[in-house]
Amino acid sequence: MPRNRTSRRLAADTALLVVAVAFALPLAWVVLSAVDPHANLRVRIPDGLTWDNFHAVLTPDITYTPLLNSLVLCGGGTALTVVCAALAAYPLSRFHSRLNRPFLLAILFATSLPITAIMVPVYALFVRVNLIDTLQGTILFFAASQLPFAIWLMKNFMDGVPKELEEAAWTDGASSLQSLVRIVLPLMGPGLAVVTVFSFVMMWGNFFVPFMLLLTPDQMPASVSINDFFGNRGMVAYGQLAAFSVIYSTPVILLYVLVARRLGGGFALGGAVKG
Repeated sequence: MPRNRTSRRLAADTALLVVAVAFALPLAWVVLSAVDPHANLRVRIPDGLTWDNFHAVLTPDITYTPLLNSLVLCGGGTALTVVCAALAAYPLSRFHSRLNRPFLLAILFATSLPITAIMVPVYALFVRVNLIDTLQGTILFFAASQLPFAIWLMKNFMDGVPKELEEAAWTDGASSLQSLVRIVLPLMGPGLAVVTVFSFVMMWGNFFVPFMLLLTPDQMPASVSINDFFGNRGMVAYGQLAAFSVIYSTPVILLYVLVARRLGGGFALGGAVKG
């Protein structure tokens, strides 16, 4: 028995190590190639460190404008998603109906729809309503595509906030909207953090939607402009591509660091409700 247990533990550790290496190698390539003057597809320690790759990509056309477009698109889409998800999840969490479960199942089904399956009718619709090649149209579609899963997440987190706290606020004359804004949402900080980070990350790495809905090069986000590093006939500027990838990943990492405390937090409601 001890030998079998040791063998299983060794096999599990080996499998986890292989998975960790598989995830670490691409990250190591990005970091090392960004400062390698002769970067290629191999993961290797650079012979000499250089910042020329960063200097080459830190220009308005290559980095600053696309990053600003990404921040506008993803920031606006995330804010719209969080607000709409909170307003939609509140009645689903607080008011019980026979239609709640079918509606939630329909939302869950909507999350499984491939984006490519609905892109053609969406493109035709945006052409009709003059939203094609506009940042606001892309923000609306970003929010609509992330809203189903955001509502599902928000509703589950909202169920953890005791309704008795709202009833006490209602007794003092607060409306449902006031209790949502002043009581429910502040107490479900971890839920808001999860929905915010998840929505922002999914929008930040989305290539297909802005590539289809935006036509003007000056409006392209960084997720699309990164394609410019792949030249014709297989020529790729690996060093500049790695440097741009490091810069491109920075906002997402900073967002996660800023909300990390709330992501790991819980609902500090112990003793808030007495029987």
